[in-house]
Amino acid sequence: MTARTVLTSYRAVDTSDGAGVKLKRALGQHPGARLDPFLMLDFFSSDDPDDYIEGFPAHPHRGFETVTYIVDGHMLHEDHLGNRGDLKAGGVQWMTAGRGIIHSEMPQQTAGLLRGFQLWINLPAKEKMKPAGYRDIPSEEMPVLSAPGARVKLVAGSLSLDGSSATGPINGLSTEPLYADVMLDAGASITLPVKAGLNAFLYAFEGSVQAAGTAVPMGSAAILNDGDELTLSAGPRGGRVLLVAGRAIGEPVAQYGPFVMNTRDELEQAVNDYRTGRLTA
Repeated sequence: MTARTVLTSYRAVDTSDGAGVKLKRALGQHPGARLDPFLMLDFFSSDDPDDYIEGFPAHPHRGFETVTYIVDGHMLHEDHLGNRGDLKAGGVQWMTAGRGIIHSEMPQQTAGLLRGFQLWINLPAKEKMKPAGYRDIPSEEMPVLSAPGARVKLVAGSLSLDGSSATGPINGLSTEPLYADVMLDAGASITLPVKAGLNAFLYAFEGSVQAAGTAVPMGSAAILNDGDELTLSAGPRGGRVLLVAGRAIGEPVAQYGPFVMNTRDELEQAVNDYRTGRLTA
């Protein structure tokens, strides 16, 4: 077995998106701060409604997938296809923009903590123009693996822990995504199998955590080297990390805001399609 350790990290930068939602961008601040197939990771956390209440009004996407995980609070979403749902605490929306989708995400609370993540996952060229779609996954549909002092909530992919195995509700995709919320009590330690050959990273957002003895920087995307197992241990206040892995696509990336294609010509076509109302046709 080969241990995965922290290779490098990208410190999150404060920014805002949508109609002024304050967030931290840990991947995707610039083209060099990506990890194929992952384009962007945003973390938002605030109990001040002025930081989030205006939300993300209707906006387009083409050529990739978005994964929205609400840790605390809840958010209403709807799209041009007529889909509408209220994503509650612990829930995930897995959206495939494909050829094109226009959607909005609006917080449904005027007080209290809103906390969560949005991850952008690239699509290979052959899938960029497939029909758009999405799946809302409530918290109770996600399996949770348990060990002494630890819980692992699985959104995508498969994992085993302490003799038990589980597969998340999202699987069978070409990028082979693994997406897990790992929660550790004070001083707890676990070892998880993470398939060799997948690019992987961690984002620590509670307490303190080490990966194979190396501290995982809070507020950063900690990039892991290749290997087939990951040992995580928590400090005296416990710890919580997002564990994400996926198969690299290895194709050129051409991005202009919410459009992600392979060439500049394809980008120009996407922008023109949006301006002329053909993005979702």
